[in-house]
Amino acid sequence: MLYKYFFKRLLDLVLSLIALIILIIPMIIFALIIKFEDRGAIFFTQRRVGIHKKIFNMYKFRSMKSSTPHDTPTHLLNDPEKYLLRCGKWMRKYSIDELPQLINILKGDMSIVGPRPALYNQYDLIAERDKYNANDIKPGLTGWAQINGRDELEIDVKAKFDGEYVKRMSFIFDCKCVLKTISGVIRHEGVIEGGYKNKNGNSII
Repeated sequence: MLYKYFFKRLLDLVLSLIALIILIIPMIIFALIIKFEDRGAIFFTQRRVGIHKKIFNMYKFRSMKSSTPHDTPTHLLNDPEKYLLRCGKWMRKYSIDELPQLINILKGDMSIVGPRPALYNQYDLIAERDKYNANDIKPGLTGWAQINGRDELEIDVKAKFDGEYVKRMSFIFDCKCVLKTISGVIRHEGVIEGGYKNKNGNSII
């Protein structure tokens, strides 16, 4: 309990601050690449579900063109490939677009490890997580579900993994999640362009 309510937040603050200091130059370079390829905002914000289902704005590097319809899931776009920036493909492949979420961690919206934050309108996923109290902890930059299938998981399976994380949350378990995440990103396992699968096999952001 002491880890959950004190040390976890302390580690989030320290590690996210160190990561931002180390990555600030590469992040500036990524921002310039985005700006050079497509005039517009560097960051892309989405309304996501935080702890106790509180809505917050989650930050990402923009990987799609500024002409892309806002708040439209990728799978609902007509020919989504035409909206994707050239740099966006490798940014998504290696999860570089997720780096600005270190700011969300500093702000207290997110944790380093926890269930990945659902979109505000992913009602099926939110409802499934309610069964496992997975909406009652901070969402994470990575999580147990991420390293057990990532985008390939169906909603009910994803929620079960999130519930398992709630029960097993500890310093050692968080370290395990982080190390496995690094390995998975390097090998880009389980990534489906546009998001995870629902029960019908359709991919969703």
